[in-house]
Amino acid sequence: MALNNTYDGCEAYDVGAARSVQQETAVGAGAQVLLLALLGTAIGMDTAGWLTGLVFAFASWAVLSRALHRSRLPAFGPANRVTLGRATLVGGVTALVADSFRSAPPVSLLVGLTAVALVLDGVDGKVARRTGTSSPLGARFDMEVDAFLILVLSVYVAMDLGPWVLLIGGMRYVFVAAARVWPWLTAALPPSTARKTVAALQGVLLLLAGAELLPRAVNAGVVAVALGLLVWSFGRDVRWLWRRSRVPAARVAAPRELVAR
Repeated sequence: MALNNTYDGCEAYDVGAARSVQQETAVGAGAQVLLLALLGTAIGMDTAGWLTGLVFAFASWAVLSRALHRSRLPAFGPANRVTLGRATLVGGVTALVADSFRSAPPVSLLVGLTAVALVLDGVDGKVARRTGTSSPLGARFDMEVDAFLILVLSVYVAMDLGPWVLLIGGMRYVFVAAARVWPWLTAALPPSTARKTVAALQGVLLLLAGAELLPRAVNAGVVAVALGLLVWSFGRDVRWLWRRSRVPAARVAAPRELVAR
């Protein structure tokens, strides 16, 4: 995850509030370890699954703790709690996929954890808006959890359909890396329902392909559709950003939106 450089700190920041916020991230890490223990007991998870799950738990805790410290949020907030719960589920999915290199995990278990994580993706944003607790950190946290889940699912599906599926999970990370070379890619994009729809469909279509409900050829077609939509969405946004970079700064006035992939 990359949550470190997105926020403006608040000047008034209570030390007690900071401690309380950090404690919530520790609870999240503890919940992750508990989920791993339950999965390990249920399916006899191998070392690779355990290590991958623990690395995910530690990395998530460390990055989120640092981001919270820099953002100086007065409270963690209900929406971030939902996202943290979703991140815990994603950690479980990550461990199962890592373990699948040794032996296939119970598909129903992997599908169940992923499905709940995808459903909760539509919950945290609504909670943030209804409780008035929206924040740049919350939006970025949500985005990074989404992106990592798509990456993990693409790895799982690629084991059956081939490495080309990894293009889905890796595309956003390639975009982020390219933005370090071409700074004009970091400009704010205007809101887009199409972009959000395409992003939401990636997890659903990859989950459908990984659920083993359809013939292999049909699964390949489903994933190809997902990849085509993603290429179209990224291509449209890159074209818009490139054209915007050619417009004098005084004439540019685009609304800011974090791009969730």
